[in-house]
Amino acid sequence: MFEELRADADAIVASCIQDVLPDAAVEGALEYFYPGAGRTIVVAVGKAAWQMAAAALRVLDHIDAGIVITKYGHARGPLAGFDVYEAGHPLPDANGVAATARALKLTDGLSEDDTVVFLVSGGASALFERPYLPIGELRDITAQLLASGADIVEANTIRKRLSMVKGGRFAEHCAPAQVVGIALSDVMGNRPDMIASGPISPDPSTCEDALAVVRRRGLSLSPEALEQLQMETPKDIDNATLQVAGSVAQLCQAGVKAARQLGYKPLVLTDRLDCEAREAGRMLGSIAATQAEHNRKLALFAGGETVVHLADAGTGGRNQELALAAAGVLDGKRAAVFSFGSDGTDGPTDAAGGYVDGHTALALRQAGIDAAAALAAHDSHPALAAVDGLIVTGPTGTNVCDLACALIG
Repeated sequence: MFEELRADADAIVASCIQDVLPDAAVEGALEYFYPGAGRTIVVAVGKAAWQMAAAALRVLDHIDAGIVITKYGHARGPLAGFDVYEAGHPLPDANGVAATARALKLTDGLSEDDTVVFLVSGGASALFERPYLPIGELRDITAQLLASGADIVEANTIRKRLSMVKGGRFAEHCAPAQVVGIALSDVMGNRPDMIASGPISPDPSTCEDALAVVRRRGLSLSPEALEQLQMETPKDIDNATLQVAGSVAQLCQAGVKAARQLGYKPLVLTDRLDCEAREAGRMLGSIAATQAEHNRKLALFAGGETVVHLADAGTGGRNQELALAAAGVLDGKRAAVFSFGSDGTDGPTDAAGGYVDGHTALALRQAGIDAAAALAAHDSHPALAAVDGLIVTGPTGTNVCDLACALIG
């Protein structure tokens, strides 16, 4: 029974990733693209940047210059006409700053006849960066935001004010050229100003909003950083558009399609999951445990992005923590819970996510692992690794948030 559930979970993961690869999204978005009379420059940033740039290369008749800035291990070789850079994520690093400087140089001094095609995906907030502050200080602020449990809106409200390219400033840099943006969104609600911290979108947030995040999350900032947070961002941008070509809603529907083909009755519970990872795991596990009593084959999906408040720094990620939190309530039940990041990475680990079922709690006990202690230490990765509970895909070439699923056999 549990072998079948695991096989079905793996099949759903593989099918979902295949269905949300950016190729068709980028090609469709560029189908009616008409460049200006001048140069066409492609700037691709984010975890899916290489794959998006490759798709653009197939569609566009001519590219004068191009650059890819993606996470370490996510580039798949050279691309004709493109400079390809890898850089740090989730913490920005010097390579990202250098790559962004190159992107700024490529787009410097453009005319109104020129066009910038801006391909953006999740992870770009860290990868596309030219900070007003020293990179070490920006890394510290980013680490504080991650550890505090700040959601993506809170984090990006801070980050866009500390950057020369976020909060609409990249569009301003490219003016008077037109900027055509295509996004794979990892932001619930697909807010243009929050996707990658809005490099080409006007920023509706205020300085007071940013300072409120500092107070609410207890951030420790230097006087220079606090002063920068009080510098207002662009509110009116007329040379850029952004089209969202892929999102977590698409990921959820991919799950529905895959589950239905496997004989499950699928239901999307939400595509706006935004809470503590362990609470989401317990909730999904509880629902699965109840539904397992009714002898029907169900697949319940929740897409979005959970958060983890780091007190102790174990090894894991939000998807692995979500799965491990479900193990106890599933004990002995004919059900499974799994969760994975569509980009193939979950926290600073080699896993995309985690899987548990009604046998996992017993397997953990037999391995001498205290699941509650592992959760308390945010140490889900070694616990799941010991019971074959890791989902490993490698970098996928896309990024449209996370998908969690409760499978009832």
